Amino acid sequence: MDASLTKAVEQWLSWNKDEASSNEIKRLVDKKEYSQLEKLLCSRMEFGTAGLRAKMGAGFSQMNTLTIIQTAQGLLKHAQSQFTPEELASKGIVIAFDARYNSKSYASLTASIFARAGCRVRLFSDICPTPYVAFSCRFYGLCLGVMCTASHNPKQDNGYKVYWSNGAQIIPPHDKAIADAIVNNLEPWESSWEIPSIPEIYINELINDPMAEVDVEYMKLLKTSSTRLEKNRKSKLKFTYTPVHGVDTIFFYQLCTPAFNLPELIEVPLQCKPDPEFPTAEFPNPEEGKGVLKLAMEAAEAGGSRHVLASDPDADRLAVVEKQDDGSWRAFTGNELGAIFGWWAVSNWKNSGSPDGENTYMLASTVSSVILKTIAKKENLLFEDTLTGFKWMGSRAKELIDQGKKVIFAFEEAIGFMYGQNVLDKDGVSAAAVMAEIITTLHEDNISLSQQLDNIYNTYGYHVTNNSYYICHDKEVINTMFARIRNWGKNSGVYPEALGRFKISGIRDLYTGFDTREEDKIAKLPVSKTSHMITFYFDGGAVLTMRTSGTEPKIKFYSEMIGSSRESCTSELNELIELMVKDFYQPEKNGLIARSLS
Repeated sequence: MDASLTKAVEQWLSWNKDEASSNEIKRLVDKKEYSQLEKLLCSRMEFGTAGLRAKMGAGFSQMNTLTIIQTAQGLLKHAQSQFTPEELASKGIVIAFDARYNSKSYASLTASIFARAGCRVRLFSDICPTPYVAFSCRFYGLCLGVMCTASHNPKQDNGYKVYWSNGAQIIPPHDKAIADAIVNNLEPWESSWEIPSIPEIYINELINDPMAEVDVEYMKLLKTSSTRLEKNRKSKLKFTYTPVHGVDTIFFYQLCTPAFNLPELIEVPLQCKPDPEFPTAEFPNPEEGKGVLKLAMEAAEAGGSRHVLASDPDADRLAVVEKQDDGSWRAFTGNELGAIFGWWAVSNWKNSGSPDGENTYMLASTVSSVILKTIAKKENLLFEDTLTGFKWMGSRAKELIDQGKKVIFAFEEAIGFMYGQNVLDKDGVSAAAVMAEIITTLHEDNISLSQQLDNIYNTYGYHVTNNSYYICHDKEVINTMFARIRNWGKNSGVYPEALGRFKISGIRDLYTGFDTREEDKIAKLPVSKTSHMITFYFDGGAVLTMRTSGTEPKIKFYSEMIGSSRESCTSELNELIELMVKDFYQPEKNGLIARSLS
């Protein structure tokens, strides 16, 4: 064992007071598992704009009590640099947790560290949806918020999501500043290991439970999103709902459903209770479609329901599946649901009596469908795209709200929806309620969701998308692949002019900050050197984006073709993707693994 690894082992065993994880490191030392020890101790989890997300276990590179103590200490130090002692004492922080292993203890630990520093702490006493944290930040006017969750990751993972005073997830420069503060406060303060459990923690007068009040106030505002409460009550439809072993059963069944006067709900017995084992879904991500939702569709069939609504385990995303006339089930993509929500938001806005298009916005991430842009242009309101992730849309929404503007809808293709501006983050709770209302409204005219989607495309043009990814574990291969695109034909700084017969009319590279569509060739969206992201704009309106993932070994692509018919769009888009794979990805040469569709 070399000197650097020896030092890392000694440091871990010196700082760590959790017996189980210390014993794990000692076991690896005894077995001389030096390569594994290096992975666990010689690198740290990266704190980024999504906070933390990693596997739980011993070592500085994983989620455990020591690394969360270090994270909470760094977060506190950064908060103290941004807010006055009076602000932290009166406004403070909100902290919540999901049903995963250790989420509750991570939340209690964070609450203890902040309270000992004189900060006011609102700590939810039980599991709750992630949107409750974003909501609470603005409702109470707080300094910041923390949600302990790994969202839809596998059971062995956990995470630590940070919100700022604007009610949105953190963006630069806060992410880097927090990361630096963590590194500067790695040694645990002696008091940090004094972690009272819930409910004993509420003995501290600086800590209280906001659950009851937030339940009431969130649902009160949610009701304002409904345009037909009494009509909902009369609907005879049945909806099947699953939280995929997550937190949202109690909130959707007992709070959200009555708030919207929604009709009868059918449970999915094996998935309706929170369970950190996720026994029926190894990857509990409803975005994956019918594979994850098989049990829900079976429950719907048995109960005579034609619609499945599904949240991910922390209830910030929504999936929708509809039974078709031929008996098959259709899982809608995030882009398709975005089109339906966008149409609904604009319809209600137009019927509001005084639509002000110059001050009304819809937002979408830059890799999502441009359907909202098309709708906004035709209906005379405004549209903006942002970088990928709701941290950017939420922050931009708050800027617009502060300017006196109104944001009626925002979405990302990964089934994340922000309907209205009560919560400046994706919110699967409100999205499920609004979607149920959309379905009940359409049902009165015997229109299905699939038919309405066709109606939308007939009105605004077909927007056919195709998104997927390749897996690559070698960063050098990825870097070489993107460098080749930026130096096409071995010409430095020259990008491709076409893909086969598809002529490229514009290119935006948010890794280098280059955008041919701008007069000065400088991209208007923020530039990031942490991940590659190139968007190609083609003659005729097609758009293709390639980007690397910040948390997974994936090279993703997002593509869209706009035209007068689904068939022609699909055919042309498939041709474009084949050319992209052949000319850009070169999977055989680069050893890339295609996404499994099983």
